[in-house]
Amino acid sequence: MAVLSLSEVDEIAARHPQVFAGSLRKRLAGWAIGLGVAAYLAFAWWFFAIGTVFANGNWDIAGAYLADWVTYEARPTIGIEENHLEISFPRFDPVGERGSVDWLTSETAMVERAAAAPAGNANSSAGGGSAGSFLGPVGGKPAPTGSSAAAAPSPATGGAAIRQEETVRATVEIGSRNLIEIVPGLVTVTRGSETLVADIAKGQSVTARGPLPDWAEQKAPGAKIIVRFGFAGRAEIEDDEVKIRHRFWGWANFVFDTNSPFWGKSAGEVFSLIASGERADPKRSNLALAWDNILNNSEWQHLDVWTKLLQTIVMAFVGTVFASLLAFPLAFAAARNITRSRIANQAAKRLFDFLRSVDMLIWALFFTRAFGPGPLAGISAIFFTDTGTFGKLYSETLENIDDKQREGIRSVGAAPSLVQRYGVVPQVLPVFLSQSLYFWESNTRSATIIGAVGAGGIGLKLWEAMRTNSDWENVAYMVLLILIVVFVFDNISNALRRRLMGGDPASTQPV
Repeated sequence: MAVLSLSEVDEIAARHPQVFAGSLRKRLAGWAIGLGVAAYLAFAWWFFAIGTVFANGNWDIAGAYLADWVTYEARPTIGIEENHLEISFPRFDPVGERGSVDWLTSETAMVERAAAAPAGNANSSAGGGSAGSFLGPVGGKPAPTGSSAAAAPSPATGGAAIRQEETVRATVEIGSRNLIEIVPGLVTVTRGSETLVADIAKGQSVTARGPLPDWAEQKAPGAKIIVRFGFAGRAEIEDDEVKIRHRFWGWANFVFDTNSPFWGKSAGEVFSLIASGERADPKRSNLALAWDNILNNSEWQHLDVWTKLLQTIVMAFVGTVFASLLAFPLAFAAARNITRSRIANQAAKRLFDFLRSVDMLIWALFFTRAFGPGPLAGISAIFFTDTGTFGKLYSETLENIDDKQREGIRSVGAAPSLVQRYGVVPQVLPVFLSQSLYFWESNTRSATIIGAVGAGGIGLKLWEAMRTNSDWENVAYMVLLILIVVFVFDNISNALRRRLMGGDPASTQPV
């Protein structure tokens, strides 16, 4: 057999170029497809205004939200009075209202203050100053009970001056080389080797001494100054207070909240208290108290989250099982080779089309209105949608079976029901179960989505946390739980499907 050399092939191609060139359509097909894809992407970019979205996106807020998934902020406020400071923490701050932290230190001294109440307000004076009034303490903290501040001032003088111990200096350390020093009328901020000094005119203005560094911002003369320390946090210097935002890695108070007697203690201290410590609650052991504090953690709500997650799993399981049980007999009516009635075939198939043409989310909205918020609406939505999907899949599987087994069963005189039982079901049952297992795993994810519209489960809890725009660490916690559940059920479903469809391939490989 003669074999052409490369040079001979090149000579033939040169003599007959029209044979080797190919058609014009084939030569231009690649370019046409590439241009079509490029045109489609350009149209989508213009139609959805992607450039405008990127240009107008508030990436600082997006970055802060993402950071909140794995970090938390302590947010003390340092009020600036005429001759003293007032340090306070929000009620739900991660460090608690007590605010005992090593990165915020203070100095106290005796200062003179005006009496808290006028002569005519004897009831307020007798109650310990204005601490119980709607406006709160006037001029700082109320005087201690039994001190001279509780006495009514002289009407002639309009209020006698008193001396009491107050905070006069506060130092906040944010990060390794960032420092904020606050005294009445003056705030000094140090970041690395740079220093910013701001004069505070209470209730009037904030004035920086010299130009602002790159990490400080003031939108207008006299307005507040915002200083940023990167990931470590930021501070807002206003004319009457300094707001601190100090960021830390981790999830604060994940085990015990600030109301627990075990809060702030190390793991060793907690185990020691549980094993041999004095009872914090005389009515129960420290172990029972610790477990109750974990489950009923007011910040993370572990018991409620786990209960809602179990609801989601039950919703997916019950909805899938009911849909499989109903779709199984209806699929036999829809299969043309099983049921010869064209009317029955079309009626069953149109029912499947109707049930699956309406999305699960729409069914969830409908049943939430019908049954009210709760898992029943979620189960019904999954049941309706999956009945239509299973019916279509099952009927198509039945229409593609091997008729030889049915003919063999029929040839021995078996009744029609026995023909289906022994000639059809053994062929399709592994496929049916495999598809049901897959949808069970898929519905575990879908149940989270429909739960967000009120159909019960962890989806509603997740949506509530997202709506606060502040509990993003709780969102991350629930998302992580959902991922773990989906991962576990995915592996269980895959293992069961492998066994139903003929065994584990890894176990059948030759050694």
